[in-house]
Amino acid sequence: MGVVIAVILLVVLAVVVIVGASKRRDRSAAGLSREARRRDIANPALSGGGETARTGREVEAAAAAARAEVVPVPSAPLEPFVAPDPIAVGVSRRQFFNRSLVGMMGFGLSGFGGASLAFLWPQGVSGFGAKLKVGNLVELLADINANNGFLYKPEGRMWLTAYPNGSVEKARAMYSAPELAGMTAGVEGGFDSGIIALYQKCPHLGCRVPNCVSSQWFECPCHGSKYNQVGEKRGGPAPRGMDRFAMSVVDGVLTVDTGTIVQGPPIGTNTTGQEAEGPNCIGQADGH
Repeated sequence: MGVVIAVILLVVLAVVVIVGASKRRDRSAAGLSREARRRDIANPALSGGGETARTGREVEAAAAAARAEVVPVPSAPLEPFVAPDPIAVGVSRRQFFNRSLVGMMGFGLSGFGGASLAFLWPQGVSGFGAKLKVGNLVELLADINANNGFLYKPEGRMWLTAYPNGSVEKARAMYSAPELAGMTAGVEGGFDSGIIALYQKCPHLGCRVPNCVSSQWFECPCHGSKYNQVGEKRGGPAPRGMDRFAMSVVDGVLTVDTGTIVQGPPIGTNTTGQEAEGPNCIGQADGH
């Protein structure tokens, strides 16, 4: 009997606890404490002018009814889609790096192409290897005579000497037209003599050949090859006479083409018949 009574008391107590908890949840849902409710009741504006205070559910129901009475405002008409301007939008980081890379590659290729064209493009040639206007023929002959028969022109790496008018006929049978243009200028232009331009290198091994004032010949100091005043071989191991340049005479002005070297005359050529006019500067060498 006592156990039954105890169970009944426990059940009643549980019901009381559940009812109390439910009321507390209602109060919590309304978000109001007991103190807040007292103040709301005391405030005419919140209590409805003296009317009984409303519960949380009543407040929510009233708010829902008010929302239902709101008339919806029609939305504005849709605007047609217009693609954004790429310039206005700007350049992305990836586009910036891609364009920079392409630009640098293009700049490098342009520089390489320009350098290649500059290298391959024909350039104006001056100095040795070009056509040099040496000077007026009369003045050149005077300079040759003033320098004991030999005039050196370093810009053309050449010797200038006079070619006697009396030897022109023999020269025509031996020399080519580019050489004869200067050699026959004396006869054809009424000068005291013609002129010849000789390359300074010895055809033996390429030494620079100086003149010998005493013999009036060219004498190579390397191996003793000797040449008369017009570059025809007279002795030594050289395989031929001194090489010479193509020449032209226009209006009395001598032009020497240092880019066109004509091979010297063969051994035995002696159109002027000039012998040594004094002691040799180099020891006598055997002729070949």
